[in-house]
Amino acid sequence: MTVTGGRWREALEQRARDVLPAPVLEYVLQGARESVTTAESTRTWASARFRPYVLRDVTEPDLSVTVLGHRLEVPWGVAPTTLQRAVHPEGEVAMARATAAAGSMMVVSSNAGTPFTAIAESGVHWWLQAYLPADRTLAEPMLARAVEAGARAVVLTVDTPVVGTKYSAGPSVWETVDPGIVRVNLDEDYDRLPGAEKALDLGPHDIGWLAEITGLPVVVKGVLRGDDARRCVQAGAAAVWVSNHGGRQLDRAAPTAACLPDVVAAVGEDAEVYVDGGVRSGLDLLAALALGADAVFLGRLPLLALVDGADGVAALHATLREETREALRLAGCRTVVDTHGIVLADRGNHL
Repeated sequence: MTVTGGRWREALEQRARDVLPAPVLEYVLQGARESVTTAESTRTWASARFRPYVLRDVTEPDLSVTVLGHRLEVPWGVAPTTLQRAVHPEGEVAMARATAAAGSMMVVSSNAGTPFTAIAESGVHWWLQAYLPADRTLAEPMLARAVEAGARAVVLTVDTPVVGTKYSAGPSVWETVDPGIVRVNLDEDYDRLPGAEKALDLGPHDIGWLAEITGLPVVVKGVLRGDDARRCVQAGAAAVWVSNHGGRQLDRAAPTAACLPDVVAAVGEDAEVYVDGGVRSGLDLLAALALGADAVFLGRLPLLALVDGADGVAALHATLREETREALRLAGCRTVVDTHGIVLADRGNHL
């Protein structure tokens, strides 16, 4: 599928509706409970209003950003998502190939259905996303495999002490999907071991423990408050990721666009700040960067594009590149840093 035209996002979703089994499609699109947060997240980015610069040379906009010392050609990466091989047989490998070619990066879910080594062979720059179990030692083998395969950071998800309730129209995806395409980087008997359930006692000390055991920088994902962000950085986090889990955890959690400025104000001078949640276009990317994000991560869009394998993901990256380049030019911004502060403040309850 070629991703073109002003309604390409709608076409992307329709393509997925035409191709994916109903339980898989439901899993990709659904939010927790009534999906209030999922719906609000996209609308809130669209409420941003810009004050563009003029009389600026925008002949060659520079879309690049640096994340934890690594230069990306574009200011976005691919967020961790599960069941990529249920969307397309090549799953994470197809995602990785297209993302590497675009000069972007990806975060690999600890639930991935592809061995870390196979993902690394694509040449993509990648980080590991991790949930910590009640017995932390059970996570050590997976963390060691990721380090050995070349992961460059660990992303600790902190907003999932339990899995938020989702309502299914029929059999859930977990009743229908092949268990062989998920969680292949965990030990075979992992889920049967005492202490394998998600930790209910996560704390700042876990940030230091992860950094020590892996030797990698730790990014904390799932932060919506400035005070929590400060605690993360004080505990050693290299970056804080503003995320509401795509609206898939606590329904009615605030949109990330509304939370980002508070987090940037709290820790932006001391650590990198990323954001995800409802970003659907180059204009949304412009808004996120203008509000101070060092990089933006995309979850559902790449997963929907993956329906057509690496070609679909490549087309998505190319479309976003063109949209973002145009947005920078029209905003009078030659670089991502130039965007800071162009969003009109005090817009109601959102921005």
